[in-house]
Amino acid sequence: MGKVDINKKLKENSLLKTAFEFFTTKGFSKTSITDIVEKAGVAKGTFYLYFKDKYDIRNKLVSHKSSQLFRNAVSELGDRLDALPFEEKIISIVDNIVNQLNENQSLLTFISKNLSWGIFKNAITSPVSEDDVDFSSVYQKMLADAPCVFRDPEIMLFMIIELVSSTCYSAILYSEPCSLEKLKPYLYDSIKLIISQHEGKKK
Repeated sequence: MGKVDINKKLKENSLLKTAFEFFTTKGFSKTSITDIVEKAGVAKGTFYLYFKDKYDIRNKLVSHKSSQLFRNAVSELGDRLDALPFEEKIISIVDNIVNQLNENQSLLTFISKNLSWGIFKNAITSPVSEDDVDFSSVYQKMLADAPCVFRDPEIMLFMIIELVSSTCYSAILYSEPCSLEKLKPYLYDSIKLIISQHEGKKK
């Protein structure tokens, strides 16, 4: 990567970092592009070289932050992940991500408020940063390594994500209907049930 490309990347990263700080402290609706560029120390025109508008940078941040959570989980689990059965792989990754969000509740609030299936689907197929993980490839490999064929694996993943995001949001932030640790066994049993409902023929 040449000097010009490095400088471009630094400016883009600065804008993303600054926007995230504003969105998680001041709030998305109360943050303007002017706020972001002034704090990042770049011209307003520079912002539009990387992002269409404020919604675009928000969506890219959701994608990037979601990918970081997944990357951290896969990295921490390491080689142990390969040895696990399919459902245990999913649950191990979910457990790690949930723990990360429990440690970073401002990130949980930001992602939960702004995450839609469309944004997430884009995140898993089009990484924002070079160090983001292509979750789609990892998920496809997990499916390929499983002993059976799954019916509608995209719907299965959608159901799991919706279940985890909605239940953990309330448990982490408000301890409703119970603490996160008390919720986890029920959550993971439900994930196993979702997976079992999508299991098809044996390979």
